[in-house]
Amino acid sequence: MSLAPVDQLDHVFAALADPTRRAILARLAAGEATVNELVAPFALSQPTISKHLKVLERAGLVSRGRAAQFRPVRLNAAPLADAAQWIGGYRRFWEQSFDRLDAYVQDLKRKEKRNASQRKRK
Repeated sequence: MSLAPVDQLDHVFAALADPTRRAILARLAAGEATVNELVAPFALSQPTISKHLKVLERAGLVSRGRAAQFRPVRLNAAPLADAAQWIGGYRRFWEQSFDRLDAYVQDLKRKEKRNASQRKRK
């Protein structure tokens, strides 16, 4: 089942909202792993990790392969790129906001200097 781009983005952000799922993705960035290998660093049960993996799969962030007796889990980075692109659309807004904040801070510093020099003269 293929999701519409907005629906897919909703699933990606929902999946990324959980720190355990982000940690799983970070682990998978180093290479594929079995479910048991993914369970090891967490104080969570295998069924709990499997539930997290299902959320990540629904978001398209991971896939499961089939190699003999085990099914390795792999990272799919394309949905992350889509999320980064969406967030990047706000970059101009952030940069402008930071520029305005910097101008405000510089203005405050100039006023403070001016006030300090006027106090010295008195």
